[in-house]
Amino acid sequence: MRLFIALLLVTLVSTLTFAEPYPLDYWARRSAISNVELSPTGDHLGLLKIPARGENPVIEVYDTNDLSAEPFRVNANPMEIVNFSWVDDNNLVFRARQQVRDKIDGFNEGIYENRIALVDVKKKELEAFDERDPFIVSVLPDKPGKILISFSEGGKDGVGAKVQAAFRPRAYWEFDLKRGTKKLLVRGKISLGNIDFDEAGNPILARGFDLNSGEFIWYWREPGEDDWLEFYRQSEDSFEDFTVYGPDPEVPGNFIVSANNGADTTGLWSFNAATKKFQELLYQRKDVDICGVKYHSNSWTHSDVITGVGYCKDKIHGEFFDAEEGALHRQLEQLIPNAHYGTITSRSRDGNSMTIRNVGPRDPGTHYLIHQGKLQLIGGQRPYFEPAELADVRYITYPARDGESIPGYLTIPHGKPPFPLVVLPHGGPFVRETILFDEWAQLLANNGYLVLQPQYRGSRGYGQRFYQIAFNAGGQGGYKMQDDKDDGVAHLIKEGLTEAGNVAMFGWSYGGYAALVAASRTPQAYQCVIAGAAVTDPEMQVNYYRYQLRGAGKIEQLAMWDDSIAPLEEVDKVNVPILLIHGDVDQRVPLEHAEKYRDALVDAGKPHTYLELEGADHFSNTLFYHHKLALYEAMLGYLSNECGLKTGAAATLAQTDP
Repeated sequence: MRLFIALLLVTLVSTLTFAEPYPLDYWARRSAISNVELSPTGDHLGLLKIPARGENPVIEVYDTNDLSAEPFRVNANPMEIVNFSWVDDNNLVFRARQQVRDKIDGFNEGIYENRIALVDVKKKELEAFDERDPFIVSVLPDKPGKILISFSEGGKDGVGAKVQAAFRPRAYWEFDLKRGTKKLLVRGKISLGNIDFDEAGNPILARGFDLNSGEFIWYWREPGEDDWLEFYRQSEDSFEDFTVYGPDPEVPGNFIVSANNGADTTGLWSFNAATKKFQELLYQRKDVDICGVKYHSNSWTHSDVITGVGYCKDKIHGEFFDAEEGALHRQLEQLIPNAHYGTITSRSRDGNSMTIRNVGPRDPGTHYLIHQGKLQLIGGQRPYFEPAELADVRYITYPARDGESIPGYLTIPHGKPPFPLVVLPHGGPFVRETILFDEWAQLLANNGYLVLQPQYRGSRGYGQRFYQIAFNAGGQGGYKMQDDKDDGVAHLIKEGLTEAGNVAMFGWSYGGYAALVAASRTPQAYQCVIAGAAVTDPEMQVNYYRYQLRGAGKIEQLAMWDDSIAPLEEVDKVNVPILLIHGDVDQRVPLEHAEKYRDALVDAGKPHTYLELEGADHFSNTLFYHHKLALYEAMLGYLSNECGLKTGAAATLAQTDP
């Protein structure tokens, strides 16, 4: 009998085929190309390109009539180019950053500073400017050679500075790119601080805060007038949404806004600024909030003209009010391979040429050009990935133990279930997550892991009630928010997609916090956890910004952190191995969190591994090639070794072993 079983296993292994995962080098590389944009005439095409792994981007400018010709190249060494925009037919302006200190200056005070520079592609000349940390508000299509920039002003010390930090008033300047001079347009203040402008640089919308009444205020200016008119007030204690996207193209004097207006989910409204009333509901769903608007694809001739609305669920969906724009997007969906979420990233002034970017689970991002009536491939952001080798993403819902329905995204590896499972909760926690192409989930799936990204209670996008139940009854971090993640595991076991004893959790930021909470839970659903940039001491974290909190934000944040489980106080309960990861210049969750937690693990004699990423901040755009290579090697090694999750042939043998 034993001989028969042995022969059966040999036969089974010999007939199974397991695709080799992509090298980690592929996953660690940043996007090969990005920021693809046409000049206003459509004669030139610019893009950011990383020439070789580990290098910084350069700008390449091509003749759109011959993409095979050698491009004009611009780099900013020793600075790193972050993005660029065309300002007229022959000039583009770029923003670059450079590390200027070795350690953070404090919470939300990172190690980089930014500058801007002008490139004349006709003369092939570059001029850098000395403005420190400018934000480019607009390229001012109606004013060639001018852009609109803004700065945060004020010092770091004193109560006044602390209030300003909370509400961030800015000063707005018209910047002359030829002369390198700037002209002040308006200096914001707390009562009227965040300002929007039209294509000619005229202020048209503003938002402020009334310190006496504790209300946010929205203002507008009639064309040709200098006075601001108040059109909406909302208490700082309100959790309802009110976001102004811009003028209503169909009704002069009205604005397109997203708002709850008493409903659970946000809808899109036409709001009459003169009467201060919601005039018409344009779009609303009962299952999810809207997630933005669609602007006209030609920003040169239809600047900030709203043509549709988006909602996010299984993917980002667009509903168009403008028939021509809707027809154009539907036509592109038929032309683009693996079409999932396509956007027109730029368009020539005459409308005849455009660039398109598609992204989805089987497309990490591919850019196309339509020029002279032909569709051409520009290139892929990750050209070495084959669509057939990437994983599908399925939108699911599952029941929590208290009856709540929890949405989630499931990235499914090739092969047959049951798979080893990695639960990957998003950071935030009060954010919206819609999966298009997720590098971490796809990496794990490519290595044989099923990945669940639960949209636990508190996640945005599913209405006010679902968001607020995370903190209305006291902070649910470590309690019901944690149950939502564990209940996802139970659901997938029940569905036969994974098995108990073959599950781990990996998260970053709040997701890292959730992983550390999971490490101390009983009963235990996981074999190990991987916690990146994790909040380990919630009281310390909220104390970084407690003074800035007022109203609904204060309720949300204080209820979340003050009443939730503190991983640092639960170290004695840790019952699984931990891989702890942190960047040494993390400005959002400073390194002290990891240091304190690691010391506690050592004192308690708990098994763990520690990886510190030198020069890495909290955010993905500061995780460079060497950071990601170290992170991915540590993560996959930990899952298969210390954690003992089984994938591929090893998992199959374990399932068939008598």
